[in-house]
Amino acid sequence: MSLPKVLSAHREGSVLVIAPQGSVSSLAAAILQPELDELLERLETEGVTSVVFDLGEVSYFGSLMLAAMHAVWKRIRAAGGKMALSNVSDLGHDILRIARFDQLWPTYPSRDEALAAVAVTPQRPM
Repeated sequence: MSLPKVLSAHREGSVLVIAPQGSVSSLAAAILQPELDELLERLETEGVTSVVFDLGEVSYFGSLMLAAMHAVWKRIRAAGGKMALSNVSDLGHDILRIARFDQLWPTYPSRDEALAAVAVTPQRPM
């Protein structure tokens, strides 16, 4: 019997939208790491330019989820991309502030606003 996915992910254009599912407050690294490895590979092989973490399904997340978001951010930033968070709960904002990650990743009230913020606009030829 396989475990349900912790991180749901799909592409919207060149943006990978990652949505943690269910309770991610007590994740074991052994459960999260294979999914994280798969997402990091997708960043490199699918032409993803930016990432949005949609936290609408989770009100609380712990250090493993913060570490996963940080790993994704480092990878996408190294490739010149952007990352944003959406639908962050009040408690989630507190966690980000305490960890000082609120200074790294902008947060938006909706997925659409986050997508618009990280969208890559094509350069017009001069």
